[in-house]
Amino acid sequence: MIVPDMLRLNAAKYPDEIALVEINPAMPEDRHITWRDYDLVETTDDEPYRREITWSVFDERSNRLANLLISRGVGKGDKVAILLYNCIEWLPIYFGILKTGATAVPLNFRYDSAEMLYCIEKSDSDVVLFGPEFIGRMESIVHKLEKGRLLFYVGDDCPTWAESYRELEALSSSRDPQIPLFEYDDAAIYFSSGTTGFPKAILHNHESLTQAAEMEAVHHSIQHDDNFLCIPPLYHTGAKFHWMGCLTCGAKAVLLRGVSPQYIFDTVSREHCTVVWLLVPWVQDILAAIERGDLKLEDYELDQWRLMHVGAQPVPQSLIKRWKQVFPHHDYDTNYGLSESTGPGCVHLGVENTHKVGAIGVPGYRWRAKIVDEDNHRVEQGEVGELCVKGPGLMTCYYNDPEATQTTLINGWLHTGDMARQDDEGFIWLVDRKKDVIITGGENLYPVQIEDFMSGCPAIQDVAVIGLPDERLGEIAAAIVQLKPDHADTTEDDINEFCLELPRYKRPRKIIFADVPRNATGKIEKPLLRERYGAANLVDRENQG
Repeated sequence: MIVPDMLRLNAAKYPDEIALVEINPAMPEDRHITWRDYDLVETTDDEPYRREITWSVFDERSNRLANLLISRGVGKGDKVAILLYNCIEWLPIYFGILKTGATAVPLNFRYDSAEMLYCIEKSDSDVVLFGPEFIGRMESIVHKLEKGRLLFYVGDDCPTWAESYRELEALSSSRDPQIPLFEYDDAAIYFSSGTTGFPKAILHNHESLTQAAEMEAVHHSIQHDDNFLCIPPLYHTGAKFHWMGCLTCGAKAVLLRGVSPQYIFDTVSREHCTVVWLLVPWVQDILAAIERGDLKLEDYELDQWRLMHVGAQPVPQSLIKRWKQVFPHHDYDTNYGLSESTGPGCVHLGVENTHKVGAIGVPGYRWRAKIVDEDNHRVEQGEVGELCVKGPGLMTCYYNDPEATQTTLINGWLHTGDMARQDDEGFIWLVDRKKDVIITGGENLYPVQIEDFMSGCPAIQDVAVIGLPDERLGEIAAAIVQLKPDHADTTEDDINEFCLELPRYKRPRKIIFADVPRNATGKIEKPLLRERYGAANLVDRENQG
């Protein structure tokens, strides 16, 4: 069964049950505290700040878009880009594209206009559906797009150079187009996070999407009465494919347009959410708010919340130990994955393995894993090497990039670029990104290990360790330290004293007090930090000399 069939089945089995809820928690006077860099969707007096749709409406809206696209000649082989913030329209649009046989291309809403143009052209997208927040960026590149591309505007007051999705969708047939689809047909193109230049276009087929849905349901025992709280952006494979567990059994999901601890807990309480996927910075914020007394657990209805899981980046052991002290009844899981492996879960800890917190876990449902050296030979147990994975959720290729595909997919195995080791119980421990390893005086340092240790310091809110150039040692380890607000008087000597428990060669040689930048998926933007502090470090060394 492919995922459009799962939607059809839910619409037939649970037609009047709620499939999706969209929550906009910010009142107009609170707009300045909404999620980072965007305002939230428009609302009406009848339904202020909350919208919902049933499974039958979800399916009907996907049919209407599919028929609209088909009427314009869109079908197998075509690409349709989605440029929207999380909203109630997002997933029906995605499934409408799939029902035509075309390939869905979700775009990162943080892209600037040049990146948007690059991704539209790189993916050969024939159609772009975009929201009101992107009028300016789209208008600046319209004249650069090839003629014949269709632009559909999802909102009110459609610009003259686009067509109104809402008006045309309302006029389209709600009947299912029933285009035959197969597991090997192209389904979606996702873009890598792009922290080191323009992102790669990652092509997946329908088998990958089905694998992601089934795997999430198996890993986290998703049942029909579950309610998944989705906070990260839907263009990201983590958010999308965690949600797809709901698709397998007709479970409800809530799209929350805000990430403050209060918004999260208010939504979990009011909507009775049972499963929540968080990123490391949000876990940090929640625990800090509880410790300060800003968030009082007795103010919320939380008994139904059964599972908290974290992914998209290395997770400090100390952070989860703190979480389990506050929420001892919660199941916990860590999910490892890449967009190339249909997002999270090709390796996962498993809720039954909390005694192994810190490991990324074991191969996930229907996945295999191995750790290899530079010559692609398996390393001995306990040795560090590159993690490789293989399974039915593997990407088809990097679209229009055979060279990158050839160096990443080798004999059916995805070379992840992550350094890892396997312990004597078979659990895999992430050591670091291959490109982030610091070589100082001939010794290999793995920043993730140092970050994990330093995150246990009571004064530290967030920390990133990078290599900075050094004339004598080649590189030195530098720690960018973001302090908790109530520990602002912490000094460099205080941090160095905490690090005395580390072996001498692992201790950071430079402490920089600054905010730790993270991208939309919560990953530390280390290329940005190396660029920001690398040149300055050389100047400092020259001045000292």
